Amino acid sequence: MNPLKPGSTIGFLGGGQLARMLAMAATSMGYKTVFLEPDPHAPAAEVSQHIQAPYTDEAALAKLAELSDVVTLEFENVPDDALNFLESRVPVYPQAQAFQVSRNRILEKQTLQDAGLQVAPYRVIRTEADLEGALAELGGKAILKTAELGYDGKGQARVFSDQEALEAFQKFGVDSVLESFVPFVREISVQIARAPSGYASLSGIVENVHHQGILKRSIFPARVSEQVVGTAREFAVKLAEHLNLVGLLTLELFVLPDDTVLVNEIAPRVHNSGHLTMNGGGISQFEAQIRAVADLPQWDFEPYMACSMVNILGWEKIEPEWDALTGIQGAHLHLYGKANRAGRKIGHLNIAHFDPNVVWGSTKIAEMLLFGDVSP
Repeated sequence: MNPLKPGSTIGFLGGGQLARMLAMAATSMGYKTVFLEPDPHAPAAEVSQHIQAPYTDEAALAKLAELSDVVTLEFENVPDDALNFLESRVPVYPQAQAFQVSRNRILEKQTLQDAGLQVAPYRVIRTEADLEGALAELGGKAILKTAELGYDGKGQARVFSDQEALEAFQKFGVDSVLESFVPFVREISVQIARAPSGYASLSGIVENVHHQGILKRSIFPARVSEQVVGTAREFAVKLAEHLNLVGLLTLELFVLPDDTVLVNEIAPRVHNSGHLTMNGGGISQFEAQIRAVADLPQWDFEPYMACSMVNILGWEKIEPEWDALTGIQGAHLHLYGKANRAGRKIGHLNIAHFDPNVVWGSTKIAEMLLFGDVSP
């Protein structure tokens, strides 16, 4: 091992809320931080040095490399040229390959299968001719997803006929994946952090609920069998080793009625579903990523307590009742310093307690206050 000493500087590409929370974790461990981000109002600017420039600005990239002992990322869609430029000057974790895989659904699914992981049945759609017979082969109902730049439900369309599939593909106008509907009973996620030395740590298994393509709620522990827990963790280890990953990797998974586990998608970074680790006791996902890129000793970052996370989205008319939210038993409010915009993730509420019943009850109250309804 070659651990990064306190007083060293960790650089970030991207300055959103994930970079903000990563920088806060790094600072608490004695590291200095700096980030490159074009937005002058980036959330991370309140807690870290800001290089304001486009990701294609070589002078700014050179400055980031000069100031940093290691660089990590908070999001996938960074130009390859920027990553290659940085990697020639300073260690960058995760490596460019992991981001190339996660940016493209076609490459992602091929890589998952090469690593021995299971995915939902799918077809690659590059031309209208590729649609011929594809929907029928997938059971007559599917989701068309753009190969790149889709997130939080964007770049996706549910299709139930050949005509709908054709219209959706014509609207997108780019390479896509036609993915079969699967009868999942749970959506879960698992994370793995892996250091340059090869040592790795695993998260607990988190259960997720989405609303209109955006994560609404996460809760730990997930309501799944030990078999599912073992499979999810095995998938994480296999994929991290296949990619020779350094950093943190999140896998989003479907659980079928017979406990079969399918990989939905991956993200080589900290993830919305891992925010609950901030208050569940033990190591947060943010510290886990910092420990990994700094080559510090690894141990699992499964929360010590039952905990949950409910996203706070920007409002159009009615502002959240902040006093009511902070008054919920076990609640911890985290806001990102972002300007309000309807539907935008502006913060989250974590709930943690040694009694899982308290977590469930408090989570339902938070969902009612923030969304007006309660998930099962």
